Amino acid sequence: MTSPCSPPLDPPVSSPRTSALQTSILPPPLPPSPPNLAFLPHPCGLQTHIPPPPPLPPLRAAMRTAPPHVYGLEKSQLLKEALEKAGPDPKGREDVKRLLRLHKNRFRSDLQWILFCADLPSLIQEGPQCGLVALWMASSLLSPPRSIPLERLVQVATERGYTAQGEMFSVADMGKLAQETLGCQAELLCGGLGGPNRALVLQHLVTGHPLLIPYDEDFNHEPCQRKGHKAHWAVSAGVLLGVRGVPSLGYTEDPELPGLFHPEPGTSCQLPSLPEEGSPGAVFLLAKQGKSWHYQLWDYDQVRESNLQLTDFSPSRANDGRVYVVPAGGVQAGLCGQALLLRPGESSH
Repeated sequence: MTSPCSPPLDPPVSSPRTSALQTSILPPPLPPSPPNLAFLPHPCGLQTHIPPPPPLPPLRAAMRTAPPHVYGLEKSQLLKEALEKAGPDPKGREDVKRLLRLHKNRFRSDLQWILFCADLPSLIQEGPQCGLVALWMASSLLSPPRSIPLERLVQVATERGYTAQGEMFSVADMGKLAQETLGCQAELLCGGLGGPNRALVLQHLVTGHPLLIPYDEDFNHEPCQRKGHKAHWAVSAGVLLGVRGVPSLGYTEDPELPGLFHPEPGTSCQLPSLPEEGSPGAVFLLAKQGKSWHYQLWDYDQVRESNLQLTDFSPSRANDGRVYVVPAGGVQAGLCGQALLLRPGESSH
């Protein structure tokens, strides 16, 4: 599924009149003197030679010869570079530590924190492809080291009738696409991220498997509530848990951030008691989406509430003259209260 994600607006273009005013340079006024008949119009309409105006200043000459800026070109290059990347960047753990330092007031000081995270590659989307980009990023955790090109995901989704131009408005279709192209297991989660699904989601993330989530995207890419008008996709590959006590087996404290603990790689660790539902500010999802290179930490309850109110198709999309594939029942039937749990296929175990 993807969300409608608008490409950047084209830059304002100066009108021809404005450009002409900016580039023309008038010759300096002549000093007061008797009229020079050589520069007056000839009665027959012929004109004598007029000296050329002084050359343009160097700065304007440089501006005139500089190639025009084409919006979207740099994103095409970023897309190509991202597809060629073999390793994830930036690292999830370091990105989370940056966020913890930057927004330390958001995290409760009365809790100890355990970070479970799996590294994901980055990919900047072009057009309304956020769902397919999220699936592409998740694929690195499902069938390593093989990576499927994004173009292949778009091609299959188009051939199956799931999308017209990269958008995905159905979690069920996203699951079928993931199974066909990645050979993975896909579990459709309905009824929201709360209640009994909460423990299922958290245990899934603790074990290092990816979760695909539709939500409404705010201006800073975080979840908000716009009734589905800003529907977007993200992939979560980790969770930050606030606990009263860290189990003694299998965890080490971060040397730079006291109070933050990491599971020791290669060892079996005792899973902590999950924070109870209704414990505010105790669970944060580690997520990535197709408009930023960096990870984000989202309050679990904020994500749950955004996911539960995806009901309407964006009016701006409905009137933009483009074709979108929306399932029967609309956005509410395709996205609302749903998510996708992805696991490696049976042959990968």
